[in-house]
Amino acid sequence: MAWTSYSLDQKAQQLVLNARQRDRDAMAATRNRKNSLNQSFKMRESVAYGLERFWGEHLRLQLKEPDKSQYWKETWDALVDVMQQSGITVPNDRVDVDNTRAVQAMAQKLWQINKEDQRIILAVLTQLCDCIVWWTQRYKGSAELNTDETEDEA
Repeated sequence: MAWTSYSLDQKAQQLVLNARQRDRDAMAATRNRKNSLNQSFKMRESVAYGLERFWGEHLRLQLKEPDKSQYWKETWDALVDVMQQSGITVPNDRVDVDNTRAVQAMAQKLWQINKEDQRIILAVLTQLCDCIVWWTQRYKGSAELNTDETEDEA
């Protein structure tokens, strides 16, 4: 089998640029200084908790912080695309946060992925998040960069 590049670095760069633009647009419209790019660090940290928790974070943020939710969801969608290219299907049902049964069904699908595929998916997600953190550090001004995130807890 030949080596294939799945463009993780390019996908990460685009995710960061999209989030950066949303942050600028939101700041201009509302003067809200909360920065969704700070989610990059949380994403990388949350990989250790598994696929269901990573996937579910966009639901937690959906109502109160939609820009941050969108950043998490776009990252999940990028992971799903990469894994599809590799031949591994990752569930990606569209779920309404208020539909408990749909949330449970999606979580169940993630937990039912065989262990070998789970490990591969988590390894790719880890690398994608590492790339996202790298691009975040490059594009975000040092005064904006908050790895502590105490101001950003929801």
